[in-house]
Amino acid sequence: MNPYSLLRPLVFAVEPETAHELSLKVLMATKNAAGLLYPKVPDKPVTVMGLTFKNPVGLAAGADKNGDCLEGFAALGFGFLEIGTVTPRPQAGNPKPRLFRLPEHEAIINRMGFNNKGINYLLAQVERSSYSGVLGINIGKNADTPIENALDDYLICFRKAYSVASYITMNISSPNTKNLRQLQQGDELKKLISTMKEEQLKLQHEHGRYVPLVLKIAPDLTPEEVKNIADILMKFSIDGVIATNTTISRDKILGHPLANEMGGLSGAPVKEMATETVRLLATELNGKLPIIAAGGIMSGIDAQEKLDAGASLVQIYTGLIYHGASLISECVNTLSSAK
Repeated sequence: MNPYSLLRPLVFAVEPETAHELSLKVLMATKNAAGLLYPKVPDKPVTVMGLTFKNPVGLAAGADKNGDCLEGFAALGFGFLEIGTVTPRPQAGNPKPRLFRLPEHEAIINRMGFNNKGINYLLAQVERSSYSGVLGINIGKNADTPIENALDDYLICFRKAYSVASYITMNISSPNTKNLRQLQQGDELKKLISTMKEEQLKLQHEHGRYVPLVLKIAPDLTPEEVKNIADILMKFSIDGVIATNTTISRDKILGHPLANEMGGLSGAPVKEMATETVRLLATELNGKLPIIAAGGIMSGIDAQEKLDAGASLVQIYTGLIYHGASLISECVNTLSSAK
């Protein structure tokens, strides 16, 4: 039996955002006892974007927005960690309540709104940490920055994060920051990526190291939009793409009392949409750049489906909430045994 199945009713008895904050504190307090408390996760090294990952299963952005719990999450056995989304300046995010569980669907709705303590705080936490694995830093724009000035915010975070990140992700697909998703479209995406790639070249010379730049996209794109994004990613030689963020669709939870809550839906209901986006991307990209899959991974079989669709790595977050840390070892073991 999964020990977390006994603990989960207690966790779910607490308001979701409070439970998350308490979980981070417990994780940090127990990090040194990881060998006794958490399932052993085997090494399964994989090289992607020129980086060597301990195993192909990573923590998705959103779980550790400020880099407060790096050693704790590392102790669970993740092959890599992605922290953030972080913005240039601290911001409170959207009004509470803004996080909702849907246990019947193994799902979460969130409208957090990039609540975080700002890039300077996150960098201080990274510098203080003893974590030495692959670290992704997920960057976004402040809510009060006009969308036409969004590029400025991405550049600020990119420049500051470059010296400590293994790779940097541009989050332009959260549904919880007004107008953010329009950056995924045509000319706006071209301008964003081309400018960031120019800055990447400057920073490479300045720091003497190359830090891959990754884009995170939504699962709600049409096949034509996915094709257009893939074309732009290849044209400007982006280093990787994360598919996908949360969905605004409610098709899989129709009739649920919380279905009308605003925000992004994650967990099991987004699995098929995310996998199909991975599959479409893989067809269009034809191996020219790697895909990191996220969305609806609730089992080792789900993780394998993402790799079968064309992903090189996977990320989990909502699955942890419903299945606990054993999900990490289950995914790695399934991928290890896959032919």
